[in-house]
Amino acid sequence: MSTSFEFTDPRHFVAGAVGEPGQRVFYLQTSQDSEVVSLKMEKQQVQALAQFLGSVLEDLPAPAAPVAAAELVEPIEPLWVVGQIAVGIDEAESRIVLVLEELVLEDEDDDDLDEITEDFFEDITLGARLRLHITSAQAQAFIKQSETLMSAGRPPCRLCGQPDGRGGHICPRLN
Repeated sequence: MSTSFEFTDPRHFVAGAVGEPGQRVFYLQTSQDSEVVSLKMEKQQVQALAQFLGSVLEDLPAPAAPVAAAELVEPIEPLWVVGQIAVGIDEAESRIVLVLEELVLEDEDDDDLDEITEDFFEDITLGARLRLHITSAQAQAFIKQSETLMSAGRPPCRLCGQPDGRGGHICPRLN
């Protein structure tokens, strides 16, 4: 099982990508004290998280001071792949709480779910979890960085909106 983390006061919270457009690998990276955690994400997860954080910020007071956009810290060694993401608000601490859960693939042997025994629940594999308590300023910086990442990718096809590579792509609208 992978390691779980809780950062109540992260100093570093950023999305980044490594590679050429069309071949990029996306990461979320955060740190607290001397511990740096890098997680692998899908481009759509980064984009959706940034959009959702934008809607959350609409309901919160504007941050007092902006946070400068950060870059990924080398070496980038992802601990695990992000599956589910949850977002909440800790009103008492004036923080946005993110919970990122590890993507855990089911065993192929677990196809037969008709037999639920007492041992069934003991065999369920739970993934690791990263719980972050970020400020609105950190969320705002994450959104800005994510927008920069998205704009650096391949341009969208004018017909279907899917990424269009240098040599074009197979557009479903032309079928």
